[in-house]
Amino acid sequence: MTVIERSALLPHTAEQVFDLVADIERYPEFLDGCVGAVIHERGEETVTATLRLSRAGISHGFTTCNRMTRPEKIELTLVDGPFDSFSGQWIFRALGDAACKTSLRLDFELSSGLANVAAGKLFDKVALDLVDSVVRRANKELEAAT
Repeated sequence: MTVIERSALLPHTAEQVFDLVADIERYPEFLDGCVGAVIHERGEETVTATLRLSRAGISHGFTTCNRMTRPEKIELTLVDGPFDSFSGQWIFRALGDAACKTSLRLDFELSSGLANVAAGKLFDKVALDLVDSVVRRANKELEAAT
């Protein structure tokens, strides 16, 4: 089982950062290695979406159901993809009126097979970069708006 935990302190509200992370359709604009994002179903508290990742000739997609508890957390559950197991959680904790701590935890185990070894390397890289990409996007978009 692989566990990835990352966090960052941002000079933006939990609501603002939650909205950036929840805007899945825009991931290809700012997340290196993400070449596609499709929303399959959107409910009041859940979004089912597929992300398509590609790097160095390796391409894989995975689908998650994302339970949104605005503005505190987003819980990710695997629907389809090259994993035996996958779960994740974004946590947005307010720090005063104008800052927050944003944390991401991903737990996953890839299915066996040569193709999935390559998928694992691709997913590890994208997952490790995800929080940094959100920080860059938040700083660029939210600071430009003020």
